[in-house]
Amino acid sequence: MTDGSGTELPKHHRATQNEKLVIAASSLGTVFEWYDFYLYGLLATFISSQFFSGVNETTGFILALAAFAAGFAVRPFGALVFGRIGDLVGRKNTFLVTMAIMGLSTFAVGLLPSYAQIGVAAPVILVGLRLLQGLALGGEYGGAATYVAEHAPNNRRGLYTSWIQTTATLGLFAALLVVIGVRRLMGEDGFADWGWRVPFLVSMILLLVSMWIRLQLAESPVFQKMKDEGKTSKAPLTEAFGRWGNLRWVLVALFGAVAGQAVVWYTGQFYALFFLEKTLKVDGATTNVLTAIALAIATPAFVFFGWLSDRIGRKPIILTGCALAAIGYFPLFSALTVAANPALAHAQATAPVAVVAHGDDCSVQFDPIGKNRFDSRSCDIVKAFLAKGGVSYANVEAPAGTIAQVRIGERTIAAPDPATVFGAARKEAIAAFQEETGAALKAAGYPASADPAAIDTVMVVAILTVLVLLVTMVYGPIAALLVELFPSRIRYTSMSLPYHIGNGWFGGFLPTIVFAMVAATGDIYYGLWYPIIVAAATVVIGLVALPETARRDIDQ
Repeated sequence: MTDGSGTELPKHHRATQNEKLVIAASSLGTVFEWYDFYLYGLLATFISSQFFSGVNETTGFILALAAFAAGFAVRPFGALVFGRIGDLVGRKNTFLVTMAIMGLSTFAVGLLPSYAQIGVAAPVILVGLRLLQGLALGGEYGGAATYVAEHAPNNRRGLYTSWIQTTATLGLFAALLVVIGVRRLMGEDGFADWGWRVPFLVSMILLLVSMWIRLQLAESPVFQKMKDEGKTSKAPLTEAFGRWGNLRWVLVALFGAVAGQAVVWYTGQFYALFFLEKTLKVDGATTNVLTAIALAIATPAFVFFGWLSDRIGRKPIILTGCALAAIGYFPLFSALTVAANPALAHAQATAPVAVVAHGDDCSVQFDPIGKNRFDSRSCDIVKAFLAKGGVSYANVEAPAGTIAQVRIGERTIAAPDPATVFGAARKEAIAAFQEETGAALKAAGYPASADPAAIDTVMVVAILTVLVLLVTMVYGPIAALLVELFPSRIRYTSMSLPYHIGNGWFGGFLPTIVFAMVAATGDIYYGLWYPIIVAAATVVIGLVALPETARRDIDQ
């Protein structure tokens, strides 16, 4: 690249516009897109009641999480569509389009009528909007990361792109602040009624601001140079995925880095939040505040680990973060239970709950079409009640034909036998069982909700901060690693697909998978096996196959 007079510019001076503007404009726009995308996750409880009220409570929440995950499911397709466009026509214009799609889809969620108003059309339209969001985000990240990396000097690429890595957390942080502010302004009743829509509607203002900022940017100098020389790819999808030489690195990137990074990210920043609110029964407003504090403390570490990766490499930091997560999740979440709801932790230790039943008589507490009332078998009656109350239990196998029992410490309560009671009598029997079991749980110390006065706030924030620090280790250097793995002519396409398969599928489905695993087993910690296994597998594959990419020349 030259200065206009034919003199070759050194790589550390190759940027054609102010580097701070490049980083700030790219990052702010991406913060907005993440704000939009994660609002849904933060408000999953309200969305469940508004759009999935036609099914039981446990199923409704899992369906709400599944709709949340739908946006992640299509992210790889967005990566293919917009990655190809980005390699054909340029980085800047592509992520302007993705931003507009994201913003308008988010705004529309705020206007969408509820299930009570328009029936099944409500969740169908909601899922459609989530799919549009996912397609947009599939094209956004690769463009922003590539754009910033192609402006960065070789020895500072980790530092520069780490600012893009902060955007997901900053977007979540911004969403938390808006949600907290609106909740406090309107009160819990007003927020649950219609106030939850306000954060979605506010996104229109953010969209206009972000679009204006990004319109100030010029095209990436690396892409502009390729375009001027006629070296851009004519078939980026074929070059990226139809040739083994490049496809091999796509697979290495996915399984040796991104899959582990994704599950660590979504466990540390989303599942932890859901776990506090749904499982440990900390009220939503408190959960949001505690999470926001932890994010504020830990977020600078994204930049630190990006900077550190310029010095010691990307690979050791990412794989160490995955390894620490795999080792630490069980003790960290157990400690979180003790700190956030000590009464629950004490009750689980002193009066553990068990369901004694024949396995074939028990259903998984999930029914996507809402037809199973979980009252036709004694085991289902027991488990439906415990699942609704978020009570952790063990399963004890009993002989076939045994009427299910719930064991709370030393006390045993038999469920009604649905084969002997029908109609109104069955409803009365189930109600009596639930009342007796609820009283027994209360007597054993199981709280209906976490006592705000008993929460060890300092310890909860410390544990959440550790979880986010693990996120910063795996996520801070990942953009630089992905950019450096692939040639510039097909970079946008090549890096976007493994990133969005990893984060869209391995990570985005994590809350749904984990809560479904908990619902299936009754063990509130069982779902942690999913991120632990994926993170551990990434460590092994990464150690064997992932190259170190720091300081590679990415102009080629």
